[in-house]
Amino acid sequence: MSNFWTRTLSAIVFTIVMVFGLIWDRGIFACLFVTILVVALHEFYTMALGKRFRMQQVLGQLAGGVAFLAVALHCFYGVDLRWLTVALIPLLLIPVSCLLLPSREGFGDLSILYVGLLYIALPITLAPLVMMDGEVFDGWQMLSLFIIIWLSDVGAYCLGTAFGQGPKARKLAPTISPKKSWVGFISGIVFGVGAAVGLYYLGWLQYGLGHCIALGVIVTAGGVAGDLYESMWKRHFGVKDSGKCIPGHGGMLDRFDSSLVAIPLAYIYLTLIDLL
Repeated sequence: MSNFWTRTLSAIVFTIVMVFGLIWDRGIFACLFVTILVVALHEFYTMALGKRFRMQQVLGQLAGGVAFLAVALHCFYGVDLRWLTVALIPLLLIPVSCLLLPSREGFGDLSILYVGLLYIALPITLAPLVMMDGEVFDGWQMLSLFIIIWLSDVGAYCLGTAFGQGPKARKLAPTISPKKSWVGFISGIVFGVGAAVGLYYLGWLQYGLGHCIALGVIVTAGGVAGDLYESMWKRHFGVKDSGKCIPGHGGMLDRFDSSLVAIPLAYIYLTLIDLL
């Protein structure tokens, strides 16, 4: 199968799984996103540490997964939030387990475990807070944020490829991602705002039109920042993709790098103006 058809089929399956997981049931959502969190953390740790500190890598993944489930159970089923403290057990076992290391070579690299938790686990752990409308599970809002990200990516890619790759084209971040241009960035903003306005008129984003336009800008700009941030890590570690779990598209982290910045920014905006 050609790479084009592989990418297309993977994109279709990915979209179906995401839509189903976001709107169907809170339990399915929790299972889907804890899997995304653990796999993305695994890819980041493997990219950065390889086979070193395997026990500590597993403890980091366990801490992130438990924290997400504790928040999800609290938001979805009213479980006492004190169970979030269980996530501290594997987190505290990381320094304890370091006492058993046979060698201290590369010890400073262990800090990457905590970087991964802040970069990946924390944003995903916030997701359940956006999924509830009072006591009702409502994934349409989160799906709307992903649609803004996806459509802004499409606009940036298509118009950026068509008009932003000439010899005189101004590049957005040439040392990080040479193909990204200002034309693509501005096109992404236009498509993101257009998507947000469309979702407003569909009734999926139930805020004022001005807030929806602001969300379009915030989510699109945050998505670009998230994509460039992951590109910096990949360049630093000399890898093309974070993994290979999604045929034709790379790894889980490659698929969610934009949302790790975009959706928390949307959450902060909506919280500060008292819309959540």
